[in-house]
Amino acid sequence: MTELGVHLPISGAHASPEAILRAAETAERIGLGAVWVYERLLRPVEPIPMGGFGPPVDSPADWATVYEALEVLSYLAGRTERIALGTSVIPGLLQDPVHLARRLATIDRLSNGRLIAGIGQGWMSHEFVASGVPMTRRGAGFEEHLQAMHAVWGPDPVRFDGRFYQIPECEIGPKPVRAGSPTLVLGAGAPAALERAARLGAGLATVVFDWDMLKQSVGVFRTAAAAAGHDPDTLPLVVQVNGTVGDTPVDDRMPLTGSIEQVATDLEELDALRVDHVLWFMETPPDEQMDVLERLLAVRGTA
Repeated sequence: MTELGVHLPISGAHASPEAILRAAETAERIGLGAVWVYERLLRPVEPIPMGGFGPPVDSPADWATVYEALEVLSYLAGRTERIALGTSVIPGLLQDPVHLARRLATIDRLSNGRLIAGIGQGWMSHEFVASGVPMTRRGAGFEEHLQAMHAVWGPDPVRFDGRFYQIPECEIGPKPVRAGSPTLVLGAGAPAALERAARLGAGLATVVFDWDMLKQSVGVFRTAAAAAGHDPDTLPLVVQVNGTVGDTPVDDRMPLTGSIEQVATDLEELDALRVDHVLWFMETPPDEQMDVLERLLAVRGTA
């Protein structure tokens, strides 16, 4: 059965250390499967193409203040006991692979293996400029970045000789709790990105906009995984919902949004797709989110 989760209040008007901790502790208490964070380095003051598609628009005001994703999860690793701690997602290319691999392994160790590391390439040119990384590093460079991180997570001595990244023979720790890597999912939507994640034996993190698109993406991913010699059923699948669950039914709605009863029915579709985790990125206050998700869990338990 698909585990339910929610983004923590790490950005915008609701963000504070107290709100983050209260939300995480409440999520664990009511029985959610995971809490999630995302990463945004900055908010451009000029209009930008959102996600690289469509006409330029003003970026969300919440991006002006975003708590660092991995620092938040490190803090929560010591303040929670059972709930999974996930990133959906962090742009991996903005950090070198050795530092990022060590930071993720540290959180995985501090949480006793509860980390779900969601990693993407990144898409906003302003963040690449600020990080001193060329956007041309995307694609083949992202794949090599992941390979270098796997080398860091692997047995010592570590050595990696690539086109973009080199690691001299050395010892690097800590290692993740699970041999080889922490639980790893790659942010993907385009066919090439779906096939890359599958070929590398990683899980998939994707955003749902409509059911047909989601089912097609999952099918492409699992077919490519099998073709690469991986068992698709062992690769985790994470679905993010950019929308709200509430009390009022909605006629024209995206999947997994609307009333509690509508979403409870939609969850049967995710169960049929064998989705491991679904998470909501809502705009309502954190306490309201926890209340509605607790009631969703109750309705689902009696369905």
